[in-house]
This record gives sequence, structure tokens and C-alpha cells, in this order.
Amino acid sequence: MNMTDYTLENKDSFIVLGFGTELKSDYTDFAGLNKEKSDFWQAVSRDGRLDTLKSIATNDYVFAVNEAVNNKMMHYAGVMTEASAPEEARVIQFPKGEYLVVKGEGKTADELNNKLAGLAFGQVLPEAKNFAYVGGPNAMVEMGQRNGLVFGEMWIPVVRK
Repeated sequence: MNMTDYTLENKDSFIVLGFGTELKSDYTDFAGLNKEKSDFWQAVSRDGRLDTLKSIATNDYVFAVNEAVNNKMMHYAGVMTEASAPEEARVIQFPKGEYLVVKGEGKTADELNNKLAGLAFGQVLPEAKNFAYVGGPNAMVEMGQRNGLVFGEMWIPVVRK
């Protein structure tokens, strides 16, 4: 891994408002998890929930958030917003502090998500000597499209070792 593939950035605390689903696959079953996430994103795109969120968002970013809640692995489609939460939406609080930020692009949001998660959790974090992920929500942030590709970043809160 060379240093240009990721950065550590200080972020203020922020809130993402999202609709979620509980992931049932084992956390080591990447194919199962990816299929569940993909099915969920197709559902929220189809049923209008994603459009509802986008209509109240303060920017164009779309967040795919992973968070452990009461020992359940939750996955959310969300946006940054000042608006009050529609019913069934969850307010996800991201802490102030340092974040591991991994940037990339992919043909689809799915591909980008899988690629960035693989880099972050498969390479950067296991090899990191001076920082670690100790839990809390993490997010893949879809930021836009260029040259026919979806680009974005993975944001993972970390602490110094």
C-alpha cells in the first residue's frame, strides 16, 4: 500500500439520516453481505425512499452506512440533512475526530463500495501501525460521476494507537 491510497482527516461530528436494513449474513460472508446490500439499494431506489432522502439532503453525497446496533449489523442508505427525520428513518451520529479516508472509483456504486471496503478493511487497517478502527458507524460516500465512473470515499473513524 502506498501512502497516496489513503489519508487521515479530521472531521467535525456530523449526522446522516438514513433508512436501514439488518444484514443477516455472517460478517465473514462477503458475497452474502454484498448481495443483501445490493438488494436493499435496489429496493430503496425503486420504492422512492432514496429520492425522499435526496430531496432533503444538504449536498449531493449519498451515504452507505454500516453500523452495529444492539449486536445487529445494520446497513443504511442516507444523506446529510438539516431536515427532521421522516418516520422509520434513523439519525446516525458520526463522532468528531480522525477518519481514515480511502478514495476510489468504480463502474457502479456497488463496485465502488466493495472495492473501498476491501482496501480499507483488507489492507489499510490490518497494516496500520499507528491507528485503529474501534467501532462506530463507517460509511462509503458516493460523491458523483466522472468519465462514466462513480467516484467516492470510504470514511472510517479511527483512534491513534
